[in-house]
Amino acid sequence: MIGKLTGTLADKNPPQVLVDCHGVGYEVDVPMSTFYHLPGVGEPVSLLTHFVVREDAQILYGFATAGEREAFRQLIRISGVGPRTALSVLSGMSVAEIAQAVTAQDAGRLVKVPGIGKKTAERLLLELKGKLGADLGPQALGARSDSQGDILQALLALGYSDREASAALKALPADIGVSEGIKAALKSLAK
Repeated sequence: MIGKLTGTLADKNPPQVLVDCHGVGYEVDVPMSTFYHLPGVGEPVSLLTHFVVREDAQILYGFATAGEREAFRQLIRISGVGPRTALSVLSGMSVAEIAQAVTAQDAGRLVKVPGIGKKTAERLLLELKGKLGADLGPQALGARSDSQGDILQALLALGYSDREASAALKALPADIGVSEGIKAALKSLAK
């Protein structure tokens, strides 16, 4: 029903923002990924939205990108996953990270998100397989070779965050072997 809001950012109070659209203030719940990219209070803002009507509430969810909104819509279609859980997933992981986890069927990355247990993570992976990861494909994931995927998995298994592991992986040559890549990535992470 309401697909987009454009107006002035009147207030920011995570995870909710207030968007003033010509004198009407809309309270919009946003994932932290969107929240961090919002302009300052009083600045113009534009958000893509998803409107949820329940028996006890009418809630607007806002997103900075169409990819975030589509991922949110895919997540809430899954039985047992409501808007709050979907927002939590999008706050804990970028759309590309979710797609990568779905493509690799890596439940461990989803379990790190607060509120997502092992069974929910496995259900998400099963339901999203062929939907989210396939839509985003290699262009969103930054086409990785098999050896780079193995290096990334090794770094994650060693306890490094997704951001740290991805940053270390970007610094490596594309044609590096797995064992040499792990050693080089660990050296760069140790600095």
